[in-house]
Amino acid sequence: MNLEQLRSFVEVARFGNFTRAAEELYLAQPSLSRQIAALEHDLGAELFHRARGGSTLTVAGESLLPLARRMLADAESVRRELAELAGLERGRVRLGATPTLCISLVAEVLSAFHAEHPAIELHLSEQGSRRLLDELGSGELDLALITTSDRSSAERFTVTPLLVEELVVISSAGAPPVTTRDTIGLEDVAELPQIVFSSSYDLRSAADAAFRAADLTPEVVLEGAEMDAVLRFVERGLGVAIVPAMVLIDRPGLRSVRLAEPTLERTISVARPADVAPTAAVEVMRRTITAGATAFSARAGATMRLADASV
Repeated sequence: MNLEQLRSFVEVARFGNFTRAAEELYLAQPSLSRQIAALEHDLGAELFHRARGGSTLTVAGESLLPLARRMLADAESVRRELAELAGLERGRVRLGATPTLCISLVAEVLSAFHAEHPAIELHLSEQGSRRLLDELGSGELDLALITTSDRSSAERFTVTPLLVEELVVISSAGAPPVTTRDTIGLEDVAELPQIVFSSSYDLRSAADAAFRAADLTPEVVLEGAEMDAVLRFVERGLGVAIVPAMVLIDRPGLRSVRLAEPTLERTISVARPADVAPTAAVEVMRRTITAGATAFSARAGATMRLADASV
């Protein structure tokens, strides 16, 4: 029994006529008849009642039909998958991500992807979420890892939530802990010397909004820094900062404490243009990102969880 025999069987069952099925398959009718006869011989059962008016399925044929359709569908799925992977011998992926994701999740994703598909050309744009969506919409990017979106995004892009993570307070591991408790209140954080991000960061907006809502004015010792600089300044004991939990992974020079209720959270999503079919390389990159996010969630513990993709 082979796929050609099964395909011939399904077509004869569909048309109820050997001649019509042979025409559909671009086969000579004797060749089609031989394939069906060979299939019946292999199975040890007749599959059709043959008559001048047409051919109808026997009981054995009716039992085989759904199985044959499923086997052909599975074979086609495998064929497409292999064709896509063969296509990864060349191509490119243009990925955008926010700075916090570039120094954490994206670094691991790109490393894993390049190891599996070294011939694929990779381009990375490191921007804030709003700028990344602009680049995605203008065709400059294939995928973007973002932390904010709005209603217009839902119309123009396919946005899939991946992770939900807490923002935590970080301090130097070489300095005394900022608190002996498991969590720290926002009012206590406001009294600590803080290093805050550039105003272009979504993180800065989220922290500022939280302080305003609590009617607090934080003590700022340095303002306007980028992510890598903020982390280095904190490591050297210049102050504390409110950052996503994932940046603590593999940074032994920092310690963190979770915020007391109400916690600050952000959702990390992968976005792509809604009206553009992804290439094979882009689709494999999307899967690699999803797998990387799952692994990151497992490593981060209580400060991170997988997002509900239906959100």
